[in-house]
Amino acid sequence: MQEENKSFTVSKEDWSLHRKGYQDQKRHMDKVKDAIRNNLPDLISEENIIMSNGRDVIKIPIRSLDEYKIRYNYDKSKHVGQGDGDSEVGDVIARDPNGGGKGKSGSGKGKKAGDQPGNDYYEAEVSMAELEEALFKELELPDLQQKEEAEVTTEKVEFNDVRKKGLMGNVDKKRTILTALKRNAIKGEPQITPIYNDDLRFKTWNDVVNPESKAVILAMMDTSASMGNFEKYLARSFFFWMMRFLRSKYERVEIAFIAHHTEAKVVSEEAFFSRGESGGTICSSAYEKALELISDEYPPSRYNIYPFHFSDGENITSDNPRCINRVNEIMDVSNMFGYAEVNMYNRQSTLMRAYREFENPKFRHYILKGKEDVYHALRSFFRKKTATV
Repeated sequence: MQEENKSFTVSKEDWSLHRKGYQDQKRHMDKVKDAIRNNLPDLISEENIIMSNGRDVIKIPIRSLDEYKIRYNYDKSKHVGQGDGDSEVGDVIARDPNGGGKGKSGSGKGKKAGDQPGNDYYEAEVSMAELEEALFKELELPDLQQKEEAEVTTEKVEFNDVRKKGLMGNVDKKRTILTALKRNAIKGEPQITPIYNDDLRFKTWNDVVNPESKAVILAMMDTSASMGNFEKYLARSFFFWMMRFLRSKYERVEIAFIAHHTEAKVVSEEAFFSRGESGGTICSSAYEKALELISDEYPPSRYNIYPFHFSDGENITSDNPRCINRVNEIMDVSNMFGYAEVNMYNRQSTLMRAYREFENPKFRHYILKGKEDVYHALRSFFRKKTATV
């Protein structure tokens, strides 16, 4: 039987042309990373992040990878390459009929229903870890110093001595055998047995004490009636990210929460982020409470101290001189003092007007006008030192 001649064709398909191929997936991930990096000011102030306490992933809009396609023109109007080309250099080619010569161009026409296709986009899920990685790599505690060594007892047990008395569970078998062997050898019998009670050796231990320098954040927030929902939201957003940054990057950082109106009090973390207050404003009460905490619990010899105060700047004018004195006292014992003011309308607040007199480099301030300023305030207060040549 004559064997048929068969021909085979081996082909390699170019998977780079497939929309769902590896290159598309990589391009998608790059777009997500770019979207996070380019939209950090907006992303970190998202309400669903702050209200969820950082437990959930978030979604951000990403423009889809559009495919090129040919679309038939039903209007049959002239486009590029058509017409007699009578226009001269400097002629106005087109003008927004509804813009009156001003404003920005957009894809829609006023408030009427449109008949043109829009730009497709979908929401991509982003984990808190990705968001924190992009944000926290730019931040650090400023001027962190090595303080007098504070004794911190850890849970680690260290066996560092051997004694003749102890618990049977702590018998040091090697030392017990060596002791019995020596005693028997002296008697002319170089063997392990017999072992007597006097041969037993026991391990003893001590708690390990690690000398370590610590830091404390004094988070102060104005909760008076003049602080509306928006002002309190920006303040809590800042402290939310500040806490996550500190707890992820530093092991020994404590945070004390102070809420104030005409009076100040130390509150729990939960109360600081949830409760509302009312009444007037005396900001010096918060500073006096901070000085009290420093004196009683956080001595400057052992702690790096970082006070942060959020307010709308509306303070009783007669209290401003006291505020200046108290802030100066705090700066004498702290690494820096951060004052943030939520001021949407660019008004001249009574407190900021007084604080402009400060020339101490430890005093840092930032004015927040919108949600995106939470990001800029974090970078301003926790900015990294630039390397000096």
